[in-house]
Amino acid sequence: MWLQSSESQLYTFSSETKERLRSFRLTTSRAEKPQAVIYQIDKHTLEIAQADDQIYTNLQDLADELPDHSPRYVLLSYPLTLPSGRLSVPYVLLYYLPVTCNAELRMLYAGAKELMRNTAEVGRVIEMVEPEDLENIGEKLGGEK
Repeated sequence: MWLQSSESQLYTFSSETKERLRSFRLTTSRAEKPQAVIYQIDKHTLEIAQADDQIYTNLQDLADELPDHSPRYVLLSYPLTLPSGRLSVPYVLLYYLPVTCNAELRMLYAGAKELMRNTAEVGRVIEMVEPEDLENIGEKLGGEK
């Protein structure tokens, strides 16, 4: 008998959202500049969906869109040059959890983090507590400045 994890029973993704996740992952794998999308959880329906229709290519614009008191998931495809000189485009989940968010939202997003990671098929999760953490994302991903 196959059992679902409690996360996959509690949180949901629409078929449209799953297709958007897949499409974003496939189309950004050879990106020449950073590309990011923001996801949020509807706290009433517990559906995980894209927060807006925007694909952010400027990290400052992305930072400006992150709320001060609410967590978000950000899928980021970030082209960089490795110290070996090889080009790489890591696809990661930024888990944005501001220190000022309330305990209810903190628990809501913490409970769905692994489900989001697996559904989006990212290689790595990077935690962020403030939008300014985006300034050092290249270093965190192992690239050269």
